[in-house]
Amino acid sequence: MDRDVFTPDHDAYRDSVRSFLQKEVVPHYDDWERAGIVDRELFVRSAALGVFAAVPERFGGAGVRDFRYNAVWAEEAAHAGVAPAALGPALQADVCLPYLLDLTSEEQKARWLPGVASGTTVTAVAMTEPGAGSDLSGIRTRAVREGEHYVVNGAKTFITNGINADLVITAVRTGEHPHRGLSLLVIERGMPGFERGRRLAKLGLHAQDTAELAFTDVRVPVANRLGEEGAGFLGLVGNLPQERLSLAVQSIAHATAALRWTMEHVRQRQAFGAPIGALQATRFRLAELVTEVDVVQAYVDRCLLALNAGRLSAVDAAKAKLAGTELQGRVVDACLQLHGGYGYMLEYPIARAFIDARVSRIYGGTSEIMKEIIGRSLELG
Repeated sequence: MDRDVFTPDHDAYRDSVRSFLQKEVVPHYDDWERAGIVDRELFVRSAALGVFAAVPERFGGAGVRDFRYNAVWAEEAAHAGVAPAALGPALQADVCLPYLLDLTSEEQKARWLPGVASGTTVTAVAMTEPGAGSDLSGIRTRAVREGEHYVVNGAKTFITNGINADLVITAVRTGEHPHRGLSLLVIERGMPGFERGRRLAKLGLHAQDTAELAFTDVRVPVANRLGEEGAGFLGLVGNLPQERLSLAVQSIAHATAALRWTMEHVRQRQAFGAPIGALQATRFRLAELVTEVDVVQAYVDRCLLALNAGRLSAVDAAKAKLAGTELQGRVVDACLQLHGGYGYMLEYPIARAFIDARVSRIYGGTSEIMKEIIGRSLELG
């Protein structure tokens, strides 16, 4: 089915992104996977491409806040055999930037946004802790106010961009109420007591630097607080729909790319004197998957438009993430199977897509949490 969500401007940007990925990312991606981190220069080059264009013009951006451009980046990366989530600039644009656009004062914007717009400042969001994942009320990292500073103690884990980050938007506990006791502080590189632990070894997304962070008596200026004290939960929840939609977009892009690679493979691979694509079992399985992808893609496209219009609800974003990530898992598994033994070889993109896909149903809120959000909206009692 033809998609009508993009304009000619988005199509022109897609051409630029495709060329950028082939020049700046694909030749280096294997090296970044082995190193477990992308080169910081990628943020600067991505900025020149326009990945951080949502930053207002007065702070060095273009002032274009249209999530369809983010979707173009994710789709083209997936089709190039690169996981968008493994590229730090995608996290910065999709997840971190809204905090710095929506929750900051003019003084904070002037301090932080020019570096973000140029790609010289790398950002991260630190919510997850060793004992607290999807349930934000379980956050234990504590910030105690002393005059014009907060003294922060605690630890975070599974933090994307954790090694590269210069600014870490950190969820801390400033009060005892499970939700109203949370605040957001921006902890900066070089603050005494802020230490990065090991870069975590993961099943997939190897180029994504994922780290443990530790805070020991870190003195953070009150001027680095986003919004009011106690408003952190609302800030986190307010940005989750965009984060979850970005994961849905990435998941469908991966599924679409996997189907393309697989259809090319089954046309060429012979069995019993004919292409395996000619077998009814192959045709039927691919027909099912293509149909499912088209249906979920249509829903995700509607969510893109809703997000741009400021109407994307937490429930609809949860539906998009649940449907997209679960479908991604089914598609890449079936496509790997149709590749046969070749699908198990890492030189084939389907193998990397398979191992990268597994976390999609976990991060950004597990599938079970998405079902809980959707289920509660049904008011069943």
